Amino acid sequence: MTRRQQGVAILTALILVAIAAIVATAILWQSTLAWRRGTAVYTVAESLALAQLAEAGGAQLLRANRNKNPQFVTPNQDWAKPYGPFEIDGGPAKAVLELAIEDQAGKFNLNSVVMSVTPQTPAAPQALTVTPSLPGAIGGPLIENAIAVEQFKALLAELNIDTSYAERLVDWIDTDDQPSYPGGAEDSYYLAQQPPHRVPNMPLTSISELLAMGMDRASYEKLAPLVTALPPNTRLNICTAPGEVLDAISGERNFSLDPKGFIEQRQQFNCYPDRNGYLASVASNWKSYVPSHIDTRSSWFRLRTWITIGTTRFTLYSLINQDQSGQIRPILRTFGTE
Repeated sequence: MTRRQQGVAILTALILVAIAAIVATAILWQSTLAWRRGTAVYTVAESLALAQLAEAGGAQLLRANRNKNPQFVTPNQDWAKPYGPFEIDGGPAKAVLELAIEDQAGKFNLNSVVMSVTPQTPAAPQALTVTPSLPGAIGGPLIENAIAVEQFKALLAELNIDTSYAERLVDWIDTDDQPSYPGGAEDSYYLAQQPPHRVPNMPLTSISELLAMGMDRASYEKLAPLVTALPPNTRLNICTAPGEVLDAISGERNFSLDPKGFIEQRQQFNCYPDRNGYLASVASNWKSYVPSHIDTRSSWFRLRTWITIGTTRFTLYSLINQDQSGQIRPILRTFGTE
């Protein structure tokens, strides 16, 4: 065999070895990806199953509390305690479960800035009367609730946030296309933003929609712990509401002036403030409105579940409704974001 032929043979062998190495690497890489995908799918499925377990546990706590305390939902009851971490074995990796429940009815309801109206009689279609709607239901066109708007403005002002977001919130939800004066915004405003978008003209399902209205992150972070997005007719639970929210609803600054003393009072009494004491603090021009918009009970809760499987951590937020009969069902679930 000539030296030329020997060189070709060696080169051919090297090429074959290189091709074999590439094929082996590709097979190993695809196998690794398949294993990772399988592990990820299993981990997500396991975390969802554990989250449903947490929902069942949270429902049991709320049901027991309703049976024990039918007239009050307060922050010193068993449902309000954090639970866990619980270690759960049985899978390829050890799982750890933690959960905590928040009363959503103790926060300012952003959807309360509108109210539902329906025609008074078929013969007079222009005559409108305000009618209460069932939880989660909309009875008719949505119009501004002027008192709730003023209450929201009071809350924004107390947090040093631009009060024009109250008008923007109304326009985001109400069913007309006329901007509220002076700070409102309808489609014409949002279509000029980046990215362009429209108003939904329906109640919020998440407080994060405030960011789509243009609220800056710093203001949102201050406001987020105090607000929620529930059916417009949901009553405020004064037993769990923060001092800032109580003051915004009453129209007078009382409960947010001394945060430490406020916490001490809540630890001492079953429900602080009690209904009569709170109504005595309400501004005179709102005394006919507030009594029908407050309660000492709750039907809306948020369950926050933390699930750790190996080195992977999941967070599930579940909005839970407890009806008058005590039955509990999850209304909305979100992974990772509130």
